[in-house]
Amino acid sequence: MTWHDALQGIEELEDAEFDAGLLTEMERHAARNRDRLIRFSTPTFKEYESSELSSCGKNTFPAFSITAAGCALMCDHCEAKILEPMIPAVKPDILDARVRQLVETEGLQGFLLSGGSNKRNEINYSKFYPVIEGLKRDFPQMRIAIHTALTDRAGAKEMEASGVDVAMLDIIGAEETIRKVYHLDRPVDDFEETVAALCETSMQISPHIVIGLHYGRILGEENALDILSRYDTKALVLVVIMPFYAKPGTFVTPDAHEVGRIFLAARQRLPDRQVLLGCARPPGMHKRVTDAYAVMAGLDGIAFPADGAVAVAGVTGRPFHQAHACCSIKLGESGATTNIATLASTSCAA
Repeated sequence: MTWHDALQGIEELEDAEFDAGLLTEMERHAARNRDRLIRFSTPTFKEYESSELSSCGKNTFPAFSITAAGCALMCDHCEAKILEPMIPAVKPDILDARVRQLVETEGLQGFLLSGGSNKRNEINYSKFYPVIEGLKRDFPQMRIAIHTALTDRAGAKEMEASGVDVAMLDIIGAEETIRKVYHLDRPVDDFEETVAALCETSMQISPHIVIGLHYGRILGEENALDILSRYDTKALVLVVIMPFYAKPGTFVTPDAHEVGRIFLAARQRLPDRQVLLGCARPPGMHKRVTDAYAVMAGLDGIAFPADGAVAVAGVTGRPFHQAHACCSIKLGESGATTNIATLASTSCAA
């Protein structure tokens, strides 16, 4: 039985439409992905429940924003709405107190530190680094991820020295997108230089690519993959643009089959890296189809998986695991497979 036939037997996907040619291509590459453990993550950025997986504990791995809901760029796709669910921590002592409280009351394992950018797509974390140093000293097992935005070698070294474990950043492969969507006058080279600077540190580097960032069109994603293929990053997080964050009429929903092709291209270009699907993607049947493609393309993790995703893993013969932390956080080893728990990216580009 082909995958196309098997998918028709999954109740949650009975009304879904798949690209037969793309399914055939994914099935042709299935053997190399069959033993890849796929991690379905259910982190604490939002309430979650599916017919196949249960919710995780509250505040296991929360996100904090040092600017609350504020962002100077106000990019067309987001307008700072991605920051709203995060816990505001606009002063270092607020972050320190809240994290320590959650360690005591909720068994917090780690957290994501984020915030809105200035007009140059930079986030000034400097005054928060002493807090990170203290938390890592008192809780050495705590894992801390940070959204870097654009930075340079000095900024990357300062981040590393504070004890940050994982550095996340968004990679944009088209200057037209940077100018029009981000309202930012900086070239693609600045994004590559940030990757290069971060890769000179001991931090795990987990870049993000937003599929359909150019108003729902596929533009620059292949170039972004080319950039990342030149650097030793630990993981790649893919997310899909969600038009409901933007002004009505400015974005279209990316075609799910085109999204699936980007998944397959990422898997083929980065065969030895963790490639993860973050939480930002269109809802409904689009999400069910997208998540099915992610499983069949051989991605290593999906955050907030749609109904049917576990069944698709069964169709492809892939083992799966449920995890409760940041998609780019390495929590340890599981057999011979690196155990990177999957939370999805709530990057500013998501």
